[in-house]
Amino acid sequence: MDHHLTIDRSACAGHGLCYGTAPELMDCDDQGDPVVITGPLTATSLERARHLVDICPERALSLKPR
Repeated sequence: MDHHLTIDRSACAGHGLCYGTAPELMDCDDQGDPVVITGPLTATSLERARHLVDICPERALSLKPR
């Protein structure tokens, strides 16, 4: 089953840990808000994405099945 990262914009406080930790999965827009830059996750990127979900201080990231 494919998974993808999602961002709860109302919960995100813009700490930047996600795109600072995994720039291959996340980036930021001109306002510093995170943007997911990858589609369905591979086995390797899924582990990185799980790490991002775990370290997000606002719990704004989640993994969803596709």
